[in-house]
Amino acid sequence: MLKLLKKIIIGLVAFVIGLVFIVWLVWIPSATGPGYSYVLSWGSKGSAAGQFNDPIGIATTATEVFVSDARNARIQVFDYDGRFIRQFGKKGDGPGELGRPMNLTMAKNELYVADYFNDRIQVFSLDGTPLRSIGKHGSGPGEFNAPGGVAVGVNGDLYVADFYGQRVEQLSSDGQFIRQWGNTGKVGIWAGEFNYPTDVAVADDGTVYVADGYNDRVQVFDAQGQFVRKWGGPFGMDIFGPFNGWFATVTSITLDKQGNILVADFYNNRVQKFTPQGKFLSSFGEKGTGDGQFQKAIAVAEGADGSVFVADFLNNRIQKWKPIP
Repeated sequence: MLKLLKKIIIGLVAFVIGLVFIVWLVWIPSATGPGYSYVLSWGSKGSAAGQFNDPIGIATTATEVFVSDARNARIQVFDYDGRFIRQFGKKGDGPGELGRPMNLTMAKNELYVADYFNDRIQVFSLDGTPLRSIGKHGSGPGEFNAPGGVAVGVNGDLYVADFYGQRVEQLSSDGQFIRQWGNTGKVGIWAGEFNYPTDVAVADDGTVYVADGYNDRVQVFDAQGQFVRKWGGPFGMDIFGPFNGWFATVTSITLDKQGNILVADFYNNRVQKFTPQGKFLSSFGEKGTGDGQFQKAIAVAEGADGSVFVADFLNNRIQKWKPIP
């Protein structure tokens, strides 16, 4: 009896070890691309110029870095070395005023701001002049319930991550509804469903990449709105973890100049990089308050020189990283 029990235990241990090994091979990839090295950081908690109170979104031009300073209800602008240049916006719901500015997108020398509490997308010139507002509160076509991110296609179409609406909407440049992904107001884990989407990016060919926030994954759709793929943990099925290619809440997504995908991995305190097909390339960052460490990496953007800028949420600062040759 004891010999039989021993054989059973040994068999179970061998099975578990084998299963762990298979999971590691299949779902925990090794880095296959070059990494990034820390350069500098700037900012601290406060409301003065150059300080932040929950930096949430980030976007760049060829020479400047735009940061959504959420609880200060403003956009701050810096050069690539972190020197303050200007700011615009104040708390309110009027033209040019902000509720809680979230993820940012730059397109054709205009800044698009997901204005979360005001349920709209606001568009500014680069000097901060308000140009137009798109959307209003609601659950109907072209309406929003706390938009978290926005992307702009080459034809000017808008793609909006509607956080509480549990969907991504595609609108024409003048705000006319075209299509949506997800079921309005309903959480889901299957392909094409969302669990509080936070951000969206669109490639030149119209491919749409969605940061499916609390499903801990990225979902991809083609230009006609058809589901293509998803990744993040086993089967992209809301299984979070700290491993390569896994996420613990996805809060920002952007494409670099090579078409690769940079993803802010919030609770894992890092940024991960993938090919357009979802193959893991590299990651950088770890938890902490020191150089090159994050307290919730919430947003990421690439600069014209290949530098990567990251909004370091709880440390109330911006970090700059550069690719390792």
